[in-house]
Amino acid sequence: MDNRAGEMLVFVRVAETGSFSEAARQLRMTPSTVSKLVGRIEQRLGVRLVERSTRRLALTDEGRTYHERSLALLADLDDLEQGLAQGSPRISGTVRVNASVALGVHVLEPLLPAFWQAHPDVQVDLSLSDDVVDLYLERTDVAFRIGALASSSLVAVRIGATRRHIVAAPDYLARHGTPRGMEDLEGHNCLGFNFRRSAPVWPFRQAGRVVDRVVRGGLLANNGETVRRMAIAGVGLARLGHFHVAEDIAAGRLVTVLDDAGGGDVEEINALHLGTQRIPGRIRAFLDFVVPRMRAAIGNGG
Repeated sequence: MDNRAGEMLVFVRVAETGSFSEAARQLRMTPSTVSKLVGRIEQRLGVRLVERSTRRLALTDEGRTYHERSLALLADLDDLEQGLAQGSPRISGTVRVNASVALGVHVLEPLLPAFWQAHPDVQVDLSLSDDVVDLYLERTDVAFRIGALASSSLVAVRIGATRRHIVAAPDYLARHGTPRGMEDLEGHNCLGFNFRRSAPVWPFRQAGRVVDRVVRGGLLANNGETVRRMAIAGVGLARLGHFHVAEDIAAGRLVTVLDDAGGGDVEEINALHLGTQRIPGRIRAFLDFVVPRMRAAIGNGG
């Protein structure tokens, strides 16, 4: 009997755990059985899917492709069975989504009630974090990223771009003065971030080129929403995306400074998903619904 779906499920668990023994524990099998099943797939395909080492397993290029396609096929199988079991073609299942805290709170979350009206049987498993997650290891279907993208096999769907503003509360500027040039930042409390990819510099345009200015301050946070709230509280200057602070600027809670010097400070926003040729219905429905609405909310540079 052909049991390739079962073998795929075993391989996916091995790929996600990086271990035969942990995959076996989760699947309630023996490690030798799991290893033999993966070996059976490799023998049938005539390629090596997993590089075995004493510390951790690593997928080969063929293994990553097989993993991506297996995820899509297993998801399609889930969609088919759930739809037939319910006697309805309605899309169902879980979409695992990751976004930065600011993008999630200010752009994505407001769209979810309408999404559930259109797709009431789809569960959204939403994680908000400014850390860059590994879609394979974290079992994430869609990740929204702000900034330059690293080269990968992931598919990027462009949402738009956001201009970064340097902002502060009016009372902070009344107490400390308004900076007129990037050299004035030396005397200001510049709020920053503590995640690994963040550098303590703000880019400025000077004499036709972009110059990175080192900044320092009394706060390093792991998400933009904390930085925004501290800026509103009058703690210091913050560099944040337009979509994040547009309402605060309109309401007068924050004001922008150094607009001319920072005019080229724009970052791309993309939705990433695994590079499968056929995207499961629940993920396609989610992307088709939220992407155009996020584009409308963010614009093309702000």
